[in-house]
Amino acid sequence: MKITQITRKDLFDAMVMENVNWAGTLEESEFLSRLYDLSSLPSTDQRFSDAAGDIWQHRVNNYDWEDHWVFYDRRFHLMNGDDEILLRFLAESAHPVVRPDVTECQKLVQLYNSFLVNDGFEIAERTRISGKPIYIGRNVGVISVPGVGAAKESLSGSDVVYVTQQITRMEAAVLNDPGLAIGTAKELLETCCKTILSERGIEPPKNDDLGQLVKRTVKELKLTPKDIPDEAKAVDTIRILLSNLAAITNGIAALRNKYGTGHGKAASYKGLGPRHAKLAVGAASTLAVFLVETHREASNDD
Repeated sequence: MKITQITRKDLFDAMVMENVNWAGTLEESEFLSRLYDLSSLPSTDQRFSDAAGDIWQHRVNNYDWEDHWVFYDRRFHLMNGDDEILLRFLAESAHPVVRPDVTECQKLVQLYNSFLVNDGFEIAERTRISGKPIYIGRNVGVISVPGVGAAKESLSGSDVVYVTQQITRMEAAVLNDPGLAIGTAKELLETCCKTILSERGIEPPKNDDLGQLVKRTVKELKLTPKDIPDEAKAVDTIRILLSNLAAITNGIAALRNKYGTGHGKAASYKGLGPRHAKLAVGAASTLAVFLVETHREASNDD
């Protein structure tokens, strides 16, 4: 936990002072259900079987809990839980479904960041939907991932569609959204393979998975210099190495689909983390650079 209890308390106190309605236009149970599985969390009221029941009782029926009750409710881990839990809560409170007014969201994010910056975090815009910002919590700065630097240098100036955006998105998401980074790493490889094949006049079947795309691409490329001794053995070795890199990326992407984070997960749920994302991103970047540079070299020879 890098966001200290001091920062959290100061932030919550400021939200109380500013009379921030953390659930926005939604009912509190509806908002929390976007982040937690309320039916799996216990009730603090013996009359009810889960958190959904006692929230309704004390915030709708009787309205006898304070407006900021959730900040210190241990079930939601906002004061003492992982940084990711707090950051997701704050980012979700500025989601356009929760808070449609863009200006209001921007002011709220500024308030959050005035405290989070003390511990090296921020709420930042990740993308836009219908012209409105979607926010994500992140460390200030970008984590260094082996292979990404080479990918930026080798691929950003290429004709491969969306490559620059994919690399930027992938790198920025490693720490803050490992699932997005892993998914983008797979997309980067798919984009590179499809573009290389297209430029060589080959249309791969639409149902090809990543492994099949890599195999088709490798088959079309000249993997070693013409004058290398014992070329056949060298080619076989390189093919094995490339297949392993593709298998790493594909395998981690499959794990993401099975265990990735998402709405409806309990607060204690752990998905794939930054270390998994670094492995997938590093493998995908290394393989993409090799394939594209080999393709270019072969094209130049022609």
